[in-house]
Amino acid sequence: MTAAPTMATAVVAVGGNALTAADQDGTWAEIEANAAEMAGSLSALVRSGWQVAVVHGNGPQVGNLALQQDALAHSVPAQPLHQLCAMTQGQLGSVLVRAVDRECGPGTAACVVTHVGVDPQDPAFEHPTKPIGPFFSRERADELARERGWQVVEDSGRGYRRVVASPRPARIIEMGAVRTLLQAGHVVLAAGGGGVAVSVGPDGAMTGIDAVIDKDLAAAALATAVGASELYLLTGVDCVLLDFGTPDQRPAHRLTPEEAERHLAEGQFPPGSMGPKITAALRFLNDGGHRVIITSARMLAEAAAGRPGAGTCIEPAHVSVGSAS
Repeated sequence: MTAAPTMATAVVAVGGNALTAADQDGTWAEIEANAAEMAGSLSALVRSGWQVAVVHGNGPQVGNLALQQDALAHSVPAQPLHQLCAMTQGQLGSVLVRAVDRECGPGTAACVVTHVGVDPQDPAFEHPTKPIGPFFSRERADELARERGWQVVEDSGRGYRRVVASPRPARIIEMGAVRTLLQAGHVVLAAGGGGVAVSVGPDGAMTGIDAVIDKDLAAAALATAVGASELYLLTGVDCVLLDFGTPDQRPAHRLTPEEAERHLAEGQFPPGSMGPKITAALRFLNDGGHRVIITSARMLAEAAAGRPGAGTCIEPAHVSVGSAS
């Protein structure tokens, strides 16, 4: 059932790499500083009159936590991946809540630790694609793969990372709470890290599953469920780039869904980086959403206002850029 909020609603998906950049170690100070910058951009949307829900990634953070678990397994029981997802969801949710409250006032933001139902038979479990943790050299990645039974892949020319299963989100369990908080005027942090992956039995009981759900696909599902009109997918680049990494590399500031789908089919957007964002955008628009913006945190306000050349806007050709006011 789709909500019908009285204010225009936007869902913003924040990448885990926006909270721990590729050239950072992931210290507490770095994460907090990145969250503060992110909150400045989010507050511009709030002041413009939007109801805002935020979905953050956790790839670097959950991967780092997994490394810590492995390193100390001889003295402290290691926790499964679904528990690490819950830990990082609470950690990053807390950081972002406090950052948003500093910008918008105490008590504005609320974090809902969210569980997301997935199909245990999802083919993604046979073909892991979701990068987590830090970047390694090829030699170090191969060594860790042998030692720990990891699967590793090259990630967008930046190094090698561990990949884990990333099943499709089928159901966001805490949607009722998210809707209630949005309608009460809160900025809601939900489905952090894509949510804690669970299977749901016939009696409604949930069982944790070791996987990391893509946060962009979770954001699209959440946006559809709350009746959002716009979806913002924030990443490390200001806009979508076609022929990325080649001499023909060029920005794509406006795309129709048909154009985006064609580029996706042609292999323009790899599954471990821009691919899930385009897939999430198309899913949201197909389910009734009005507009998707893909951009960086620093360009969010300008892209939301429709400034030409700011970010990448994906919308049907007949739709004009709107606003909440």
